[in-house]
Amino acid sequence: MLRRNKGFSLLEVMIALVVFSVGVLGMAGLLMLSVRTNHSAYLRSQAGFLAQGMADRMRVNMPALWTNAYNLSYPVSGALPACAPSSPCSIADIVTRDSVAWSNSLRQLLPAPTARITCQLNAGAVTPSAGEIIARAPYNGLCNIVITWNEASLNGGTGTNLQTFAWVFQP
Repeated sequence: MLRRNKGFSLLEVMIALVVFSVGVLGMAGLLMLSVRTNHSAYLRSQAGFLAQGMADRMRVNMPALWTNAYNLSYPVSGALPACAPSSPCSIADIVTRDSVAWSNSLRQLLPAPTARITCQLNAGAVTPSAGEIIARAPYNGLCNIVITWNEASLNGGTGTNLQTFAWVFQP
């Protein structure tokens, strides 16, 4: 009479456990890479939002843009100027406020950030007089915002990776 074995042997259970463990480890590695990649995309998005925010600040303060007051290396340090309805901010105070506020945002949203803004008039552009700057809003040149930061390497190493976001625009 033939006897049939019922159930699994210990060897079969151990092989199944090893195969399952390898699969779980692969999924864990994939999840870690997904988290790192997602964080890298988040930082790149933040750099884009920061650049757009500073470009908007520069467009609002056109007289300072014409005098290259925003052409600085960031982050800068300093205090926000105290302006009130009774004593409104000067053009220089607005540049200081914009630069300090943007620098604070850079430090809060990006790891070890640096930035550089350079605006340059087009060749042959005529710089308007002080009175004409307010009336003549379009800036006849291009501005370049370059933001760099360090982020963790995506390959799982302990090193950091220098990332750069560069944007050229006409205010």
